[in-house]
Amino acid sequence: MNGAAAESHVSAVILDMDGTLLNTEVLTKDVLKDLLARYGKAVDYKKEGMRLGMTHNESRIAIIKDYNLPITPEQFTEEIMPMYREKWLLAQALPGANRLIKHLRKKKVPFALASNSMTKNVEAKVSHQPGWSEYFSIVLGSDQVKSGKPSPDIFLEAAKRMGVNAACCLVVEDSLIGVKAGKAAGMKVVAVPSLPSESDQFSVADMVLHSLLELQPEVWGLPPFEDWVNGALPIEPIYFRGLYKNGHLYEIAGDGASGLPDQVFGIYFGWAKDESSKIFKILMSVNWDRDCCSIKKIIHVCLIDGSNEATGNQKLQIMLVGYIGGQSNKENSSSEKEILEEDKIIARTALDSSAFTSHSSTRSFF
Repeated sequence: MNGAAAESHVSAVILDMDGTLLNTEVLTKDVLKDLLARYGKAVDYKKEGMRLGMTHNESRIAIIKDYNLPITPEQFTEEIMPMYREKWLLAQALPGANRLIKHLRKKKVPFALASNSMTKNVEAKVSHQPGWSEYFSIVLGSDQVKSGKPSPDIFLEAAKRMGVNAACCLVVEDSLIGVKAGKAAGMKVVAVPSLPSESDQFSVADMVLHSLLELQPEVWGLPPFEDWVNGALPIEPIYFRGLYKNGHLYEIAGDGASGLPDQVFGIYFGWAKDESSKIFKILMSVNWDRDCCSIKKIIHVCLIDGSNEATGNQKLQIMLVGYIGGQSNKENSSSEKEILEEDKIIARTALDSSAFTSHSSTRSFF
């Protein structure tokens, strides 16, 4: 954390959408691949990563040029937008997103949504999320200002509509383009990178987090969260499937579950169901392991209900319902992250309490 964070007093919050509040970027990552295949082209993922956060108009012009597509920008939009809209219907809030929005609303902290997408597309995504149309009274797209991010225009306009000074705003962003726009507006910026491999590029931000669950509003002079229960945080259930091997879990893609967002990091707990429908309490650590050339997700699973003999090398259905905390930011190349005995006690106690079993989705798991 920069020293500036501790000294700041924030009175309003401006949130990005794609990759910050919604998992749209993961859902739509193959849309361009599918469109390019129609023209016999293959995606250059390095180039596409650099386009993260661009406006649609900027990206479509660059894509047509980079891939030498025989279409106009308008034709590109006509082809690709229906493909995107289909995916948007499946978008889910990222861990901590609904918690933050509801907290700001409850505490009467002014907040706005500012996206580099077109306003009509932002509003379409908002409309698919329960309650969001009511929560967000200020929704801005890049077509409402002279220039999109990394220009500060959209954030300055958001501050103006909220009636607050730009210096008193906190921006929450997942892209480097968005972070630069927030800093150019003279605002404090928290980065929650949607691409973990690029997290070391966000030094310009005032703070870099792994997920919104790590956000502490009080650091910025905002009312603190009040939803922790005996050292654990109830979260909206996260479902995914994995193959259990020797204490580690390897995600299984396309197996009917929504998947584990990249923003899931740290210590979580919940339940696992094996292929015989037996249920286990689990504690799970998620870390990103870096080496000189790549970064990969490491998931370590600990069974905490005395059933350690039951899950040798088999598929598990996982439901996470609680969060204990992020892990150290210190460099560590080891894939083994120690789960403390204290974490086991917290998780075991939580999973026996109504605070972590009352959710309807939780009951449906059994």
